[in-house]
Amino acid sequence: MRRTVLVLAALAAMSIMASSAQATMRISGDPGGLILAYAERFLQARASGEQVVIDGPCLSACTLALAMVPRGQVCATSNAVLGFHAAWRPTSHGGKTTSSVATQAMMELYPADVRSWIDRHGGLTPHMIYLQGHELSAMVPTCGAASTTVASAGQPAGVGRTGHTPGAVARARYERVVRPGQPRARLAAQQVR
Repeated sequence: MRRTVLVLAALAAMSIMASSAQATMRISGDPGGLILAYAERFLQARASGEQVVIDGPCLSACTLALAMVPRGQVCATSNAVLGFHAAWRPTSHGGKTTSSVATQAMMELYPADVRSWIDRHGGLTPHMIYLQGHELSAMVPTCGAASTTVASAGQPAGVGRTGHTPGAVARARYERVVRPGQPRARLAAQQVR
């Protein structure tokens, strides 16, 4: 009896691991949001082997998929549009200010061909620039017909459609992810987008 339970538990664990490795994150209509939330989600996808399919607009922090997920794990459909701009943080008066530190960090993370494309299009500024069509397919593998969605997740867990995380959830998330003294603690405290 005990051996049967152990065998069943092992089979269940293998089944869960196999299904998570075959899971697919489909990105469509993603406006972006907090950089650290996206970085965390894409690092999880990288570690789990989850396939990332860009199948529509992927703007702002969403573009970190190209920087943090291995090339063989990310693809784009003909509907994909990537939008890049400088990172920003809110001001105390309700406005926005560019974060040169976060902008530079993002630029350094992108693959060389994406960085070159951004540079040819004026760099990361407050104005959105769009990568799509033939230019995108030259840099990001095109999704094959065999690509299917097992799990869909356009935005990181806990992030709403507006890209803002509710206050209590945000505090709990960053207390777990960010520790004082780390460089990313400053970015989290500034809510860089």
